[in-house]
Amino acid sequence: MQSTSEPRLRIDEPISKAKTAAIIQARMGSTRLPGKVMMDLGGETVLARTVLRLRRARLVQEIVIATTTARADDVIIRECQRLHVPVYRGSETDVLDRYYHASLESGSDVVVRVTSDCPLIDPELVDETVRTLREQHADYASNVSPRTYPRGLDTEAFTVPALGRVWREAHESHQREHVTPYFHEHPKRFRLASASGPSDYSRYRWTVDTAEDLELIRTIYSRFGNQDHFGWRDVIALMESEPELAEVNSRVFQKSVHGN
Repeated sequence: MQSTSEPRLRIDEPISKAKTAAIIQARMGSTRLPGKVMMDLGGETVLARTVLRLRRARLVQEIVIATTTARADDVIIRECQRLHVPVYRGSETDVLDRYYHASLESGSDVVVRVTSDCPLIDPELVDETVRTLREQHADYASNVSPRTYPRGLDTEAFTVPALGRVWREAHESHQREHVTPYFHEHPKRFRLASASGPSDYSRYRWTVDTAEDLELIRTIYSRFGNQDHFGWRDVIALMESEPELAEVNSRVFQKSVHGN
């Protein structure tokens, strides 16, 4: 990736032709399911599934993996090499710092934030979130406020200048660890936009945080022949035709994230 010290786009400039990079945060040190990003999901790793689905997003020009300098994450570097995906290594605890410098190295103007435990991430919803950011001339857009889509389809998009402002001004530990809480906690400082859907499917949980979550996602992939070319509506239809699937991880407690 080409390094740059300053984003090309000023915070008040239009972003219709901005370069957009999806940055996936990934590390092996998950507390509830260690090593989950490298676990098998129908013949590919959880991380690979996330990358493969993001590659179908039309408004994303580059995908970058933001991992840590910890030796345990060397395996992620090797997986990135296999997938031919650029990687940035940074702080294990200051994820905001890791994201900001990954965005600068990519030379992007807009960043899409995705976590590596979302192997059902939907390219259509990613594009919708980026489009909302563009059309509303916002600094930040997401499909989680209010939450209407299943957990695991979470997409956030923001300009790099806005991210730089957050990087400079956010000092609380939860703001550094979770990257975007500062946007939500200071709505008067940023132009915020929502890409939430018209129907509420937030009762479904499609992220991978526990063994039960992984069991459900593996089952979903198996129903589609362990291929990647199905959309979120296809999964909704599956869950409604087999309501017992939602019971697999229905008792999983979602960890609280400040600002979402």
